[in-house]
Amino acid sequence: QVQLVESGGGLVQAGGSLRLSCAVFGRTFSSYAWFRQAPGKEREFVAEITRSSGTTSYADSVKGRFTVSRDNTRNTVDLQMNDLKVDDTGVYYCNGRSTVVGPNKYWGQGTQVTVYK
Repeated sequence: QVQLVESGGGLVQAGGSLRLSCAVFGRTFSSYAWFRQAPGKEREFVAEITRSSGTTSYADSVKGRFTVSRDNTRNTVDLQMNDLKVDDTGVYYCNGRSTVVGPNKYWGQGTQVTVYK
């Protein structure tokens, strides 16, 4: 059974840091992405990393503050979030992406990140 399990969310003051982790069970993917969804808003892309080369991409809103990384031996994907802002608040989801099944089939359950002033 394929599962993606996020952890590491929490409550943090603006300017602080959090590190999210996604543990992937049951298979590997060609790339992994983080998305987030704020209340009343659509889910939006945050960052992506390829499994083989570690190539990364980021949403403009998080560039320079967030870093995505992967550990292929442990099959985990992390998102280091620094200099957090109130607008970073939301549920963060891990996404496994495959060229065969596409980007939208495998998602974690999400972890809440709340940033306060």
